[in-house]
Amino acid sequence: MRRNKKEPPIKIISHRGASGHRPEHTLASYELGARHGGDFIEMDLVSTRDGRLVCRHEQEIGGTTDVAERPEFADRRTTRTVDGREVTGFFAQDFTLEEIRTLRAVERLRDVRADNAVMDGTYGIPTLEEVIELALALTKELGRPIGIYPETKHPAYHEAQGLELEPVLIQALREAGLTGPEPLVPVFLQSFEADSLRKLAVTELPLVYLMGSEERWLHHTTPDGLAEVATFAHAIGPAKSLVVPVEDGVLGEPTDLVENAHAAGLLVHPYTFRSENHFLPAELRSEGGPGDYGSFAAEYEAFFEAGVDGVFTDFSRHAFLAREHFLDPQPEG
Repeated sequence: MRRNKKEPPIKIISHRGASGHRPEHTLASYELGARHGGDFIEMDLVSTRDGRLVCRHEQEIGGTTDVAERPEFADRRTTRTVDGREVTGFFAQDFTLEEIRTLRAVERLRDVRADNAVMDGTYGIPTLEEVIELALALTKELGRPIGIYPETKHPAYHEAQGLELEPVLIQALREAGLTGPEPLVPVFLQSFEADSLRKLAVTELPLVYLMGSEERWLHHTTPDGLAEVATFAHAIGPAKSLVVPVEDGVLGEPTDLVENAHAAGLLVHPYTFRSENHFLPAELRSEGGPGDYGSFAAEYEAFFEAGVDGVFTDFSRHAFLAREHFLDPQPEG
């Protein structure tokens, strides 16, 4: 079903920035995602020991910073249980913001993104406030809204550590003029945990319930489950396979998730679109290595046809071009 041009365009959510081109969760990655056509800067938020929110993929920061190479922090290596899983490494909660600021970002997916790994050590670790400032500055410079799309990462774990994420996030948004029905730039707030979204409801901002493909979320993909989600969220962020499954390396037929979500009044923003062979279904891979680009446009097309309202992508430019072609295809010849 091709969209009517009067309908709201599909939103491009720059997943950890332009993380296919720059190390994720860096100001350089966030900026490039916007310049490549992204509508939102998406970030994961974790807490430091002194209660500041910084942008990292997980509380464990050994895989995304140079902390393991810093002898002054060697004694911070430890093992913690996060959401029922034992994790060994270095945790943001054991560092003050001042200490975090001395660290440098490194590429997490270095086996696939060798060009990004060359930039190891170039960029620092941003705070939530710095990303807000960047979004406001880019909105002014580019002449179009650049929104933010923060995720509370493992919020129940943080609360158990005495580092509740939601009050700090709400305060930062209020101070920046980003709460209420008309924030200065668009904002979506996201979490895999419904309780976290309920705490964030006081902001009057749209809330996104993230849904993995594991069994714990399957109830919420049913009409009854989606009706329940609609009582505490405005959108869902499902794993891609819940929208268009892959069967024997081939994109299958869309499920009824988008239709049922829309019937419940929910937007649908699936995650995560990546252009490299390593992440694409076998039928869309090109010749070459895992880091080479495949036929990513065909994947976007399948999801756009399924009626999604936005996409989380590591390659905002690719999503932008695919969206432009989908909304206004040029005649051949």
